[in-house]
Amino acid sequence: MIQTSARLLQLLSLLQVRREWTGPALADRMGVTERTVRRDIDKLRNLGYPIHASPGVAGGYQLGAGAQLPPLLLDDNEALAVALGLNSVAAGPVAGIGEASVRALAKLEQVLPSRLRPKFAMLKAAVTTIPSNAGTVDPQQLTVVSAAISDRRQISFDYVKSDGESARRLVEPYRLVDTGRRWYLVAWDLEREDWRTFRADRLASLPSERKKYTPRPLPAEDLAAYVQQSITRSPYRFDVVVRLRAPLAEVAAVVNSQYATLSADGAMATILRSGWDNLAAPAAYLAALDMDFEILEPGEFKSYALELAHRLKGAAGTVTDAADAEPQPQ
Repeated sequence: MIQTSARLLQLLSLLQVRREWTGPALADRMGVTERTVRRDIDKLRNLGYPIHASPGVAGGYQLGAGAQLPPLLLDDNEALAVALGLNSVAAGPVAGIGEASVRALAKLEQVLPSRLRPKFAMLKAAVTTIPSNAGTVDPQQLTVVSAAISDRRQISFDYVKSDGESARRLVEPYRLVDTGRRWYLVAWDLEREDWRTFRADRLASLPSERKKYTPRPLPAEDLAAYVQQSITRSPYRFDVVVRLRAPLAEVAAVVNSQYATLSADGAMATILRSGWDNLAAPAAYLAALDMDFEILEPGEFKSYALELAHRLKGAAGTVTDAADAEPQPQ
């Protein structure tokens, strides 16, 4: 009985790591006959595991999705990865997931092998997650949007813009992008006939599925980079470009990717591009980086920086207006 149970666990583990197995391949891997494989497949089905079989030479066995979540077999690295993910997701921006992740983590920790407990405790103690102050997202909204993306169906929802104005939007959803602090939806806006990026936490209603749509060419091959540019530059009045006198790695360590896009300019300089609604904010932000920089664009920012420098010198008592200056003794 123990040998049979161990063989079933081995078979289940194999089915989880590959999309499809042929009978002969499973038999060879497990060191048993194909008849034994068929009997063990039937036993797993009786335990609730949905295992599909396709006939023919090219056919095989595939573990499918069932009505209930069956136990999963994880190797050491997978178990640690899942445990650390559950530990960190509690501080994430998806509402209601934190409590569920704590419950799941408690179950996982209870069954972790003794050899993994010290390693997990060490990793858990070394990793600290800062809670996000971004708006939370309803996980059901993400589920509905994901299903619509998979089924190629239009969705409609109420959306609140940054100015507080709310409007009904009808879109073709293409991709959800997680930036770490927020979730964004890349979609084709049917009313505006253009691509749009929507913040998921600003969806004011549960999306409703509509008719199916024919996919259109994406606005960019790298949608993550497209979203980054959309949220750091496109919606703003000023497109600021500066050259920082520091290597890319050094700048990337202090500049959040949600605020700017970075690119190397040789080994010792970095080009920073970012969008702003006013010029005072980027001046303060760049000064706070404590790095030498050169303003490349726009011209208005260069003029503003000169005016600001003059005011700061005056505030420090180091500037005297030439017209009011007292004649200096010869």
